[in-house]
Amino acid sequence: MIFMHAFQRRCIGAKWLEILKQLLPGLRRVAVIRDPYIVAGIGQWGAIQSVAPSFGVDLNPINVDSVAEMERAIAAFAELSNGGLIVTGSARAVINRDLIIGLAARHKLPAIYFERYFVGAGGLMSYGPDFIDQFRQAASYVDRILKGEKPGDLPVQAPTKYELAVNLKTAKALGLTVPTPLLDRATR
Repeated sequence: MIFMHAFQRRCIGAKWLEILKQLLPGLRRVAVIRDPYIVAGIGQWGAIQSVAPSFGVDLNPINVDSVAEMERAIAAFAELSNGGLIVTGSARAVINRDLIIGLAARHKLPAIYFERYFVGAGGLMSYGPDFIDQFRQAASYVDRILKGEKPGDLPVQAPTKYELAVNLKTAKALGLTVPTPLLDRATR
């Protein structure tokens, strides 16, 4: 079985902040869109909180459970300069994907998302597990099971490959130049 361990979910939260800071060295404030009612949301928020001081960034949590509150909070956050968004993983973020991407664009807030399909829908950046690689790993497990191994005897695996996606059209619309080192790291 392949899944992201709680430790990896926390580490990835810190990585989102690091990438956003690389894009925007003057970044001072980050709104974190999260679902505080799921374990992943709590862990990711905690990881971001733990590294924010080392990046010189103040955090503002925005819960994804109320569309009206999220719209109000993002509009208020965007009134000040030097801000960006981190969208953590949750089903509610997926359900509100178009709204979140639209709010980031409307308020000119650079954002990093937990999944590549946000970038395909117009979001600026994403960083997360490479699901194609995970599917390949899963296929090898299916093969091993079909050859007689017991599923309970197979070790649990975590993602080993991660991908950074950058939407250059969105970057241009936001008036951003993506630094070359960040572009060089991008897989998409």
